[in-house]
Amino acid sequence: MSYNIRYNNQSDGENRWDERKTDVAELILKHSPIAFGVQEALYSQMEFLDSVLVDYEYIGGGRDDGRKKGEFSAIFYNTKELNVVDQCTIWLSLTPHNVSKGWDAALPRICTIGRFRHINSNKEFFFFNTHFDHRGNMARFQSSLLIGKKLRELNIQKLPVILAGDFNAKPKQRPILYLSEILEDAAQISESSVTGPTGTFSGFDTKAKLKDRIDYIFSSGFKISSYMHLDDKRPNGLWPSDHLPVVIKANF
Repeated sequence: MSYNIRYNNQSDGENRWDERKTDVAELILKHSPIAFGVQEALYSQMEFLDSVLVDYEYIGGGRDDGRKKGEFSAIFYNTKELNVVDQCTIWLSLTPHNVSKGWDAALPRICTIGRFRHINSNKEFFFFNTHFDHRGNMARFQSSLLIGKKLRELNIQKLPVILAGDFNAKPKQRPILYLSEILEDAAQISESSVTGPTGTFSGFDTKAKLKDRIDYIFSSGFKISSYMHLDDKRPNGLWPSDHLPVVIKANF
């Protein structure tokens, strides 16, 4: 699963985090992903999810210091099903191993990378989770190139790969076209038709047409049986977040 949970912004009114956090957690638990990436999560939000998702732990840190400050692009994983083999965080910039902002980006952006071992099968895979800048066109494209470079550096053994995130780009824009060349858009290779709306961003508008797809899961080395954009709403009819979660079922 990939899920932009919307940062804790008190000016969101009836859509602020304290009003919807239980619904976000319940939606995640309803689908019980073996692993999921979150975007925009502040440390207080990470603490809440970590406390209620009892079978999960997470890797990753905040983008402002690599620890607790700023938004996380963390990866939660079910500890009964996965072990962490290795992990790191890179900044999407010319200095990826230092806290930094890249190119024309408005904000620092990161990618959390985990190498996991599936306990039952003993097979390993990589999970990359990221959030591209919302303003910088060059930053988004250069970020995609950087992730491709990092993937080549790390995945010498050609292990299966998942790349998930909010890419702030539509399917025919350069970052997505490039990522679709080095990996597979899991929606395009799913054995069953994509379910849910075409778009993934609502802006909390309950009447949104949901045409713009900006959240994706890419893969390599997996058989994808389904690809879903979840349009579940809260009991009061509002959205759990301003983005829809993206969920795939993948097999080695």
